[in-house]
Amino acid sequence: MALRKDVILRSPRSGRLEGRAAAFPAEPRPQPTEAGTAAAKRVCVGVITGAHGVRGAVRLKSFTAEPEDVARYEPLEDEKGERRFALRLVGSAKGVLIATLPGIDDRDRAEALRGTRLYLPRSALPPTAEEEYYHADLIGLDAALADGTPVGTVRAVHDFGAGDTLEIDRPSGPPVMVPFTRAVVPVVDLDAGRLVIDPPPGLLDPILKERA
Repeated sequence: MALRKDVILRSPRSGRLEGRAAAFPAEPRPQPTEAGTAAAKRVCVGVITGAHGVRGAVRLKSFTAEPEDVARYEPLEDEKGERRFALRLVGSAKGVLIATLPGIDDRDRAEALRGTRLYLPRSALPPTAEEEYYHADLIGLDAALADGTPVGTVRAVHDFGAGDTLEIDRPSGPPVMVPFTRAVVPVVDLDAGRLVIDPPPGLLDPILKERA
């Protein structure tokens, strides 16, 4: 059971066409997971986009490779981990799934769930292969140059159509965008919580000038 590109990073670092890395873009797709502890250990696999009909069904945008697989994961939790959901799929319409939830039996209750993101533990996902990374594993890593010069912290992973890009927050100044390729990011050390950037000429010139 694989997660699709919305949730999975097909890493150009390995030259593979497949990969796994949980992504968190903006509504109606999942937002970036904040760097750090428990939040970074969960992955968003879907979002409730509104009510469907008058009997409590909801519209659900799935972020799994096979949209219906979202209902196979249990338990799903909301963003704060305060509520758990057991989905039962009853249909699909216009690119979304239609699902029912225990205790949600009218349109008002279903509509109140609009925007609820559904998470599962990172440990529930399949293990990654070599050169494959869940976005949840990359977010929060410290980024540095090969000589140890700190650059910042990975905040998000984006795909703007030309390959995956790391958004790196800096201690001061605007964030920087770094292509996630083996040439530019030759080292990813999850155990050490860091990655190394080997920037091409011009990519980090403003930062290097600030530190000169």
